Amino acid sequence: MESKSSNEVETSATTNNKIHFSKEVKNVIDKVLKSDDPMDAPDFNCVDYINQLFPNEQSLATIDETIQRMQCEVSLIDDNIRSVVRGQTNTGQDGQQALCEAQKVISTLYEHIIDVKTRAERTEEMVKEITRDIKQLDCAKRNLTSAITTLNHLHMLVGGIESLEILIEKRLYGEILNPLQAITEVNQHFQQYSDIEEIKNLSQSVDKIQITLAQQITEDFKEAFSVKKTSNHSRIGLNQLGDACKVISVLDTKVKKDLLKWFIAQQLEEYLQLFHENQDIAWLDKIDKRYAWLKRHLLDFEDKFGTVFPLDWEVSERITVEFCRLTREQLSQIMNKRVNEIDVRLLLFAINKTQSFEQLLSKRFTGVTLGVNNDNQNVPSFSSDDGPLINSAFLVFHDQIGSCFKAHLDIYIRSIDRNLSELIEKFIEQIKEPFRAAEAKSTVYPSSADLFVFYKKCMVQCNQLSNEQPMYELALVFKKYLREYASKVLEFSTPKLLTTSTSIGKSMSLLTRDMQNLSTAAGQVIHNFLKEGDAQRFSKDDLIRICCVLTTAEYCLETVQQLEDKLKEKVAVAYVNKIDMSEEKDVFHRIISNCIQLLVQDLETGCESFLQAMSKVQWQSISNVGDQSSFITNMCANFKQTVPVIRDNLSSSRKYFTQFCHKFVNVFIPKYINVLYKCKLTLSDGGNNVLGCEQLLLDTHSLKTALLDLPSIGSSVNRKAPTSYTKVVVKDMTRAEMIIKVVMTPVQPPAHFTQQVLKLLPDITIAEYQKILDMKAVKRVDQLQLIDIFKRTASTAAVAGLSDNTDSISIDAEQKNSSSNALDFSNDNVMADATSTEVSAGQTNIMGNAVSTPKRAFIFSVGNFTGGSSSAVDKNADNSSQSSGDRGRIRKLENLLKKRLP
Repeated sequence: MESKSSNEVETSATTNNKIHFSKEVKNVIDKVLKSDDPMDAPDFNCVDYINQLFPNEQSLATIDETIQRMQCEVSLIDDNIRSVVRGQTNTGQDGQQALCEAQKVISTLYEHIIDVKTRAERTEEMVKEITRDIKQLDCAKRNLTSAITTLNHLHMLVGGIESLEILIEKRLYGEILNPLQAITEVNQHFQQYSDIEEIKNLSQSVDKIQITLAQQITEDFKEAFSVKKTSNHSRIGLNQLGDACKVISVLDTKVKKDLLKWFIAQQLEEYLQLFHENQDIAWLDKIDKRYAWLKRHLLDFEDKFGTVFPLDWEVSERITVEFCRLTREQLSQIMNKRVNEIDVRLLLFAINKTQSFEQLLSKRFTGVTLGVNNDNQNVPSFSSDDGPLINSAFLVFHDQIGSCFKAHLDIYIRSIDRNLSELIEKFIEQIKEPFRAAEAKSTVYPSSADLFVFYKKCMVQCNQLSNEQPMYELALVFKKYLREYASKVLEFSTPKLLTTSTSIGKSMSLLTRDMQNLSTAAGQVIHNFLKEGDAQRFSKDDLIRICCVLTTAEYCLETVQQLEDKLKEKVAVAYVNKIDMSEEKDVFHRIISNCIQLLVQDLETGCESFLQAMSKVQWQSISNVGDQSSFITNMCANFKQTVPVIRDNLSSSRKYFTQFCHKFVNVFIPKYINVLYKCKLTLSDGGNNVLGCEQLLLDTHSLKTALLDLPSIGSSVNRKAPTSYTKVVVKDMTRAEMIIKVVMTPVQPPAHFTQQVLKLLPDITIAEYQKILDMKAVKRVDQLQLIDIFKRTASTAAVAGLSDNTDSISIDAEQKNSSSNALDFSNDNVMADATSTEVSAGQTNIMGNAVSTPKRAFIFSVGNFTGGSSSAVDKNADNSSQSSGDRGRIRKLENLLKKRLP
């Protein structure tokens, strides 16, 4: 028991002696004493550390080396601890000695500080004794100075009031100014003593003097500028009035404001009477007389009274501002009453005269009375292409009068509408005249340039009038007549083929279907009649006119964009987003497309008869291969006759000529291939006429060469055709050549024939394959077998190509589409079951009828080629990557066959 208790005491002592640090302290220690030794870790575990050193029995072979290394480290640590302990002992002794010395120094320093403080207190007492009398004298001086200043101000105030009363009575305004300024300032100084009765009375006396001065000067001005003499004493002179104005500048600002208001009204009284709305001179046609009156009046005023008013009063500018306000109100009233008498010429005359007058005022005056500075941005900027730029920042009087006309600018817009309507009618009459291609200097109609020049002038003029609602309304008028020009001028002038024969042809075609029992001669007559209607073509002048319409529409399209940008630049910010001419640009785009289509249609129509001649050639009877056939020569002649005319007249629109060439070959080559399918190349014995095939191949190659040279045909400059055009021609015409080569291939053996077909025409469809068989005059029964072989070969080739790319198929992508695939399999389950077995001879009819079978039925019949049917795929749908790979291959095969089979 005693042994146990002693162990417990020792354990508790060890536990009590253990030092515990907080996390913050541990983090700081780790930063200062960085160590990678696992023994320094706070959560060090001895057992784990030993297991780490000796993970297995073989590692125990190094235990002696490990123990020796550990003993070395322990002895090294003991030495370090011993040296640190000894150093700490010496440090403690040195620190104790330094502390004693520091205490002695602090005691000495404290004694010095006490001594200095004592001396400072004695010195302060001595200074106070010396300066006591000086402070008293200084305070007395300040009080005396303040008293003397106050007495002087009081003397000035009392004396000034008495002298001002005398000067006011004698109207000596020149002598009043200085005393008035002095007593005004002194009176402000005594406001802090307003509770003293005497000071309060003096302040009231000053206020009475100011009121008396204001009333007296106002009466003197009214008497001096009145027409009749209203008092017995004589009027005061202009010099006295000038001194009186200086006195008013010292008084309250309301006095100056009231005096100027009365004086300006008195100066403009004559103007109000002369230009009353009942007077003839007040109407807009004599608006310049208003402005002439102000010019004369200002000159007369400045000549007579220019010296009376101070320059900073800006009396002339104030008179002008009030004149502008009155004129604006008068014109608004009279125009509202006589609005029916205003026409656009009268309105523009008044606006132009007003703008010129406002510009003159802006040059003459600074606009300080309007509160306008040179940085004002509220006034719109405008410029004229016929004159220098006018900076609106300096037009301080802009719209001071002219704003009254903005309410009536709809008259101007209506006038522009009428003028544009007349201009469009003029353009229509010009279009009706016979077109002379030789006299035309440009393929762009001059009327389009005239239209946009008129637009430009209207826009500049309207911008000078207003850049807000009127400018937006003008933009709407522009949009309206752009559409009018497009429909009534461009579309109207576009040549059109007579549709009577075409409509008759459509009716007769319906009739001939019910008249199949008629005689061959009658049917041939009807057929020739229909073909004559279809063969109608444009003349050379018509082609040139179509090109002119196209280039004019292109010019309009580009200029409309510039017009829209310019309108957005000129119009006020609030209307920028409302201006949109996209519809008008679409109209011109449509006209361009229509013109290109007409040109393509004409060139295509010129080739119709030659294609018909090609289909009527007895290819199976050709006995030798010579030069190209006559129908190819005629087609090339048609190209040489038509294309140069189009190219020369579209020289300024090269991109649209390229579009024309693209569209033509995209329409013509498929039509040529369709005619090619109708050619019979089989001899009476069932074999191919090789010579006929070679001749047709030669003709096709000649046509290919002609189409490649089509953009530069008949040109002295051999320009290389665009690469995109060349690619289309080479691709499509090479397909036509491959079709002929396929026809030249013997049908027997069928497997070789099918492989040759797929080799020469990899993307051929079943319908095209059947057309080739018809060209070879293969019997229907034999065609079924060949089609069956073609389907199997195509499916096998597709699966082979699919298996080569199986590794590149993403299983995740296929799993993502697994649900949709399962749905497709379920929907076509019947078809899949019907065709999932291996193809045999007994199933030839089933596969032969696949021409009329839905595409998906055949697609899912190829399940055998992947090793199982659709049901097997569904059965293994939950398996691993093998089932996913099967579904992926079937899906890939489906996509390939969709492109090949109809």
